[in-house]
Amino acid sequence: MRAHETSLRVVPVVESMREQEVSAELNQQIIRNCVEQAMRNYFSHLDGHDAADVYEMVLAEVEVPLLQVVLEYTRNNQSRAAEVLGLNRGTLRKKLKQYNML
Repeated sequence: MRAHETSLRVVPVVESMREQEVSAELNQQIIRNCVEQAMRNYFSHLDGHDAADVYEMVLAEVEVPLLQVVLEYTRNNQSRAAEVLGLNRGTLRKKLKQYNML
């Protein structure tokens, strides 16, 4: 195989990797925008009431569907789900118990 033949085959792989990176960046931006819009909406509808425990509220609203989807993706394999999430398995189990998901 000649050098130019090898380089021609590498280009689609590199382009595919770049497309995946762009897609991941776009998804991250979409999630960020959704959270920002939801928070702006939340604060605009307080109607004079004080906000409290917003951080815990947001974490609960985000963590539950996050855990559900990752567990579905990993076919309920907690070890794999923990790896996907970047958590240790004990922390994942603690969160699953916290949200009555076990």
